[in-house]
Amino acid sequence: MMKARTMMWTWVLGAVLAQGCAGSQATVSPRTGSETNMTKRVQGPFDVKVKPLAPDEGAAASPIGRMSIDKRYHGDLEGTGVGQMLATMDDGKSGAYVAMERVTGSLQGRKGSFSIHHTGRMTRGAPELTILVVPDSGTDELKGLTGSMQIQIDEKGGHTYVFEYALPDAP
Repeated sequence: MMKARTMMWTWVLGAVLAQGCAGSQATVSPRTGSETNMTKRVQGPFDVKVKPLAPDEGAAASPIGRMSIDKRYHGDLEGTGVGQMLATMDDGKSGAYVAMERVTGSLQGRKGSFSIHHTGRMTRGAPELTILVVPDSGTDELKGLTGSMQIQIDEKGGHTYVFEYALPDAP
């Protein structure tokens, strides 16, 4: 059973993340009111470690698995990301995952934290991925943050984030 779960996670990370993230597109929600609606774009490398988590009691036979996420962002977004992922798959061609991640650090010198949610889906080999900032999740100097992220994975397995975001003017 554990080997089957490990194979499922390999598929989720390989198929949904690697293929889905590289070509995904996402948009930043427009801001309204007196806030500046200037969208900024930053990118940089990140390191990620994922680890299978034990299933909840009574869910051992479930096709849904859980993993922990541990990230280190570098560049204009400097900090850590910690979260959890739920995923399911069929015979290796279709599946889906959702994840919640809390990012803590600095974004172009502004310190704080915010949450992002991932929604990934593979339909008979065709990937889709959306990663958005959770509304009103920004703290400290990142209060009011909105945005979306793309993940790119190169042929050597290196990970890069592309983060388009908007922040209200500093007080």
